[in-house]
Amino acid sequence: MAQDKLRQQIAWEAARLMYERRDSFHRAKIEAARRLAGGWVHPRRLPSHREIRHELESLSRHYHETDERLLPRPTTDDRFEAYRALLMPLEEVRLSPEKHPEGDALYHSLQVFELARRELPYDEEFLLAALLHDVGKAVEPRQPQLATLELLTDLVTERCLWLIENRPAAAAWLDGQLGSRARKRLEDSEHYEELMLLARCDRAGRVAGGDAPEVDEALDYLRNLAEMCDE
Repeated sequence: MAQDKLRQQIAWEAARLMYERRDSFHRAKIEAARRLAGGWVHPRRLPSHREIRHELESLSRHYHETDERLLPRPTTDDRFEAYRALLMPLEEVRLSPEKHPEGDALYHSLQVFELARRELPYDEEFLLAALLHDVGKAVEPRQPQLATLELLTDLVTERCLWLIENRPAAAAWLDGQLGSRARKRLEDSEHYEELMLLARCDRAGRVAGGDAPEVDEALDYLRNLAEMCDE
C-alpha cells in the first residue's frame, strides 16, 4: 500500500513538473522520485508514462478551469506577514491523533519552532524551516510536502528550502527506512547536522500541552533576528 501511494505521488509530481517546466517524462519522473523518496527509487516502483499522462491531464483540466496557479500565494511584500498568512490556516488542519496527540498542524509547527529555538537560537534559516515545514497541509492535503516547497520557493533562502525538502528523508533515516545512497547524499551536504536536528525537533514537537509560542511571538522573534543580522 505504501509503495502504491509513493508511485501515485511520484506520478502527480512528475506531471506538475512537466506542466510547469515542460520536462520530459523521464526527467520529470526521476526528479519527482528524488524529491519524494529522498534518493534513488527502484525502476519497478516508478510510474509508467501512462500513469503520469493521466495525472497530467487532470492537472491540465484544473489549470484550464481555474486559470490560476495551482496554489495560492500571500499578497504582501512583507515576508513575515506572508509567513503569518501561510501559518494561520494550519490551525484548522487536524492531525492523526496516533502520531500527533498535540492536535492541529499550527500547534505542532509552533512546538517544533520552540524546540529548534532552544537548539540554534540565532540560525534564522533553520528556525524558519522548523516553523514553516508544514504550511502546504492547509492548501493541498494530497501533496502537502510538494505544496510547501512551491509556496515557499520565493519566500525563503535555498538553505531553508533544502532543509524543508529533505526533512522527510531525515525522518525516514531516524526510522531506519532510508537507503544507503540516500543517506550518503544527505551526509555529503554541509547542512546535514542541522537537517537531522530539524527531523528530531519535528519528532519531539508532538506533545499534548507542549510548550509553544503564539504565532506573532515566533514571527517577532524571527523579525528581530533578521534585523540584527542586517545591522
